[in-house]
Amino acid sequence: MTLPKTPSFRLDGRRALVTGASRGIGLGCAVALAEAGAEVVMAARGMPALEAAVADVNAAGFTARALSLDISDTDAVRDTVAAEGPFDILCNSAGLARHASALDTSPEDFDAVMDVNVRAAFFLAREVARGMVGRGGSIIQVSSQMGHVGGIDRTVYCATKHAVEGMTKAMAIEWGKERIRVNTVCPTFIRTPLTESTFANPERLAWIMDKIKLDRVGEVEDVMGAVTFLASDASAMITGSALLIDGGWTAG
Repeated sequence: MTLPKTPSFRLDGRRALVTGASRGIGLGCAVALAEAGAEVVMAARGMPALEAAVADVNAAGFTARALSLDISDTDAVRDTVAAEGPFDILCNSAGLARHASALDTSPEDFDAVMDVNVRAAFFLAREVARGMVGRGGSIIQVSSQMGHVGGIDRTVYCATKHAVEGMTKAMAIEWGKERIRVNTVCPTFIRTPLTESTFANPERLAWIMDKIKLDRVGEVEDVMGAVTFLASDASAMITGSALLIDGGWTAG
């Protein structure tokens, strides 16, 4: 009897582009892919923090380099991806949140969040996919549990993440014949410097802990394995899907 062989989670010989890579979830994604053997191009707008992060990744024995990129600049995205690609993996962790009630949301904040979370995510994925045609690849959008439910003071943010979920499904349908897989990871509240103010609010923390069935908030490490899985051959038959890393929030 010939036993089936577990597909490899390794990414040796593959090139990955990770956006929002200077801190938080984006940095965790970059480390995860690099640890699995990928050559990682870490992109962000703020170069000092990004270069420090890249130095730490390389010092740990992995392969990474820094790339200055504002994903909301579609012309820069087109030109940069064409020059730097092709990539085998895209992990888009760049995002923006300006939380307010629907009644208090300004048009400026609405446009800013939509521009980064939806428009930029669409055109970044499209440009990377151009280089994957005929080669295949994995596109991973860092979405959110808020792409599947609603949330307090998060009407616009929820709208953008629901849009990302729909966009991902449609791209998976269009690009499947090219063996380009498109999926999302959907974290709950993850402990990063950006979320500390939320955790410091007793009312918000009580709401969060009531919703998370595992009785703890998420850590960056909780996202890292999921990203490696979706980037690797272990998920070769998965596309158009959302991997919920929500501690049971959306279970009910």
